[in-house]
Amino acid sequence: MNFTNKTIWVTGATSGIGRAVAIEISAKNVNLILSGRNEQALGETASVCEKKGSTTLIVPFDLGDEKSVNAAAKTVLDKGVRVDALYQFGGISQRSFVSETPVSVDRKIFEINYFGTIALTKLVLPEMIKNGGGQIAVTSSIVGKFGFPYRSSYSASKQALHGFFESLRAENVPNNIAVSVIIPGRIKTNISVNAVNKDGKTHAKMDVGQDTGMSAEKCAKIICKKLKKEKKEILVGGKELIMVHIRRFLPRLYYYMASRVKPL
Repeated sequence: MNFTNKTIWVTGATSGIGRAVAIEISAKNVNLILSGRNEQALGETASVCEKKGSTTLIVPFDLGDEKSVNAAAKTVLDKGVRVDALYQFGGISQRSFVSETPVSVDRKIFEINYFGTIALTKLVLPEMIKNGGGQIAVTSSIVGKFGFPYRSSYSASKQALHGFFESLRAENVPNNIAVSVIIPGRIKTNISVNAVNKDGKTHAKMDVGQDTGMSAEKCAKIICKKLKKEKKEILVGGKELIMVHIRRFLPRLYYYMASRVKPL
């Protein structure tokens, strides 16, 4: 993947990893489509990217609203824009126990993390195929690899993304569609602050692990380097990533450790 002169759609570009990735690749003279819910924040991201030499198109939408997703895709595609890459960073986390969380909250998490993400993908993919190929990246989490206390539906929604995008990749090898699943560990963003609690309200607290995590800027540099190489899975973070390998190779140790984790 050569970023230069490509048109790249970045969702979740208002803050965190999405914003950092947009800014990182903006130095490569790209045409950026920036999306998220907060139009003012998107404007701020766009301003930084333009100063680095890239053009921007702001297309705000809400991942949890199918009509909003459809309208955003229509806005882009009706302009005749050729989307060379779709990098999806939008999403929401969770801080609540299974026994205390109503299904309505579980559905909200899935609507944003899973259904909103695959809806946009399904709208962009046919145009990519028609244009001879492209790249799609989706953001999972290390808990997309295993279950974790206080993250039940968040973990489930991320694991669902793995199944969907691995299937998409297998189906579209002949269509020259590269697919990367990004798997962050603890990155210093507002993901815990914006997470939903058992009542569906904002958690409004910065987790200690999040606060001491890798910076979004450093994370973005690693992600972009691996996106350029079209890596199928992109693990990025600190020592917490060892849990992925423990779960795979030492499952008994993983079960013991997971049961003793303090969720906050």
